Amino acid sequence: MKLPLLIFSLLTGAMSAQDLPVLKSARVTLDLWPEGKMPGRATQEAQALHSPERMDAVRVTNVSRPTLSFYPAEGKDAPAMIVCPGGGYTWLTMDKEGTEIATWLNKHGISAFILKYRAPGNRDGALQDLQRALSLVRSRGAEWSVDPQCLGVIGFSAGGHLSARASNRFGQRAYAAVDDIDKQACRPDFAILVYPAYLDDGKGGLSPSLDVQADVPPTLIVHSEDDPGFVRGSKIYDAALTAAKRPHKFLLYPTGGHGYGLRSDRDAKAWPDAALTWLRSL
Repeated sequence: MKLPLLIFSLLTGAMSAQDLPVLKSARVTLDLWPEGKMPGRATQEAQALHSPERMDAVRVTNVSRPTLSFYPAEGKDAPAMIVCPGGGYTWLTMDKEGTEIATWLNKHGISAFILKYRAPGNRDGALQDLQRALSLVRSRGAEWSVDPQCLGVIGFSAGGHLSARASNRFGQRAYAAVDDIDKQACRPDFAILVYPAYLDDGKGGLSPSLDVQADVPPTLIVHSEDDPGFVRGSKIYDAALTAAKRPHKFLLYPTGGHGYGLRSDRDAKAWPDAALTWLRSL
């Protein structure tokens, strides 16, 4: 158990011991890019924990060396998902929206790859990192017993926006190919967006970072009415996907708020089971 989460639990009683998942360790963590070939920019600050006074999760910032951590499920040719933690493109919530999600996916036969993408303030770099991660997993699918034709993305908050971008903006890679890995497709086969942020333009329209005229893969959107900062964007994206006749489903719960991961005690606590049912329907 991560120490900040343990301290938070002891001080507040917010989570009982039986509620905490037994987190797995990654089989391997890889650098996404060959030395000296990462496109775009990166912060020069040393990686650090962000907002240590908040004890409910482990958050990292100043990510200049993006990585991919592999959490394998049992079995051969397993479906897989790349997990994109949230944090407003300022930090990444690495346990609540990372390792806990990977452990949950593994429990249900899905291999997971946690993406630590560039931050802060680097949306273009984050998209490059996710596109590279999709191609990297496909290039090593046989080695990792992952089905390269059943590779999805799941993202939370800003990670949900990043996952939506990857499922819209795959037609033209966001960087020039650096090696043979980039010959592999960077389009996810499906996407789950959990309380995604930044899907609207702030004026009642769809964010210009998205393009529903693309061949958007099957998408599940999860949100709740009591997330006033971001639920409007999910409603607009749902309407845009409907108008474009793209396959998707929108789970809108009365309560849940924002940033709960698997820990909600309100209506949105139903989303993990609903998401599994949706995945099986594919």
